[in-house]
Amino acid sequence: MKPYEQFVENILGAVRSGQGKDPAAATALIQDALRNAGLMPAAAEPAARTPFPDLNGMPDWLRRTGAPAGDWRARVDALRPRTPAATPDAPGQFLDGVFSNGAGSRRYRLYVPARAASGPRPLVVMLHGCQQSAGDFAAGTAMNRLAEEHGCLVLYPDQERGANSSNCWNWFDAAHQKRGQGEPALLAGMTGQVVQEHGADPRRVYVAGLSAGGAMAAVLGAAYPDVYAAVGVHSGLPAGAARDLMSGLHAMKGSGKGGRHAPLRRRVPLIVFHGDQDAVVHPSNGAALYRQFTGAGADASLREIEESGAAGAGRGHTRTTALDGGGRVVAEYWVVHGAGHAWAGGDPAGSYTDATGPDASAEMLRFFLDRTAG
Repeated sequence: MKPYEQFVENILGAVRSGQGKDPAAATALIQDALRNAGLMPAAAEPAARTPFPDLNGMPDWLRRTGAPAGDWRARVDALRPRTPAATPDAPGQFLDGVFSNGAGSRRYRLYVPARAASGPRPLVVMLHGCQQSAGDFAAGTAMNRLAEEHGCLVLYPDQERGANSSNCWNWFDAAHQKRGQGEPALLAGMTGQVVQEHGADPRRVYVAGLSAGGAMAAVLGAAYPDVYAAVGVHSGLPAGAARDLMSGLHAMKGSGKGGRHAPLRRRVPLIVFHGDQDAVVHPSNGAALYRQFTGAGADASLREIEESGAAGAGRGHTRTTALDGGGRVVAEYWVVHGAGHAWAGGDPAGSYTDATGPDASAEMLRFFLDRTAG
């Protein structure tokens, strides 16, 4: 039995063992299984409103310091400055903000380039993964540097610990998967406010994310195709891949091997990155996401081009490009060979990055800026 299959079996066994007991006892059994799989710190936090296991474990850079398992999140938060100083390659403003609507309230960070805008700017929304923050994700993806170069605004929503104990976006919860409700409504509303207040171009708004953030980016693309002109997903899952905690665990571990998911009502351009050695979110999810957004295998007019390469001394990759009947690129699917659960080409200043490339941030922004809504 493969490791991810054993993990799911352990979780299901814990649930079966907990049947007939009180909810707290069943929860304890599940948490034990998660800790044994390395997906939950040894000292679990008090249960939050929507519990979900860490999609990422303790960052390698922190583990190398010899830090104990325990609750390492508070130590990470204390080590990171709230407002990173401007740097020569990203000299713009990194603003703090809060957005609220009927679906709730979230803090965010917004990068505004230093150079004057010649017109409405593109806006890229970046959704961090579990155990990450807006500032951490900005550092790891180095998207602010690219935004300065291309004159883009970059919005980094911050998940609240009270909404999810692991700082995950709640992609797996049916209450957070539809237009007009939950976190999709909150994030789309935040996006709209930033567009209005900072003069962004509403036809060039994009969303991308890592892991749980990538899964939520897919949800936003499916629910708000009129808001987001393109979607980028790194190490994530298809929209609607789960309906609750247990189905989320199954999806993460590749149960069903990326079977069919509900097609989109309207095609949205998509770029996907996934490491073929990802032990946290099974690589089959990248393929399933690509099929969901393109209709690959069902759309006879779709044409695919496959090519392989490597980024200098970095990791090799295989890129599949999907073109519609008119020859327009509708999706790119990058499989990064030998890579695990980390942002390809990322900066080690942030967590969950793989500096060996290819550069997912640069490739996503290239893909985005070639596309407009409408």
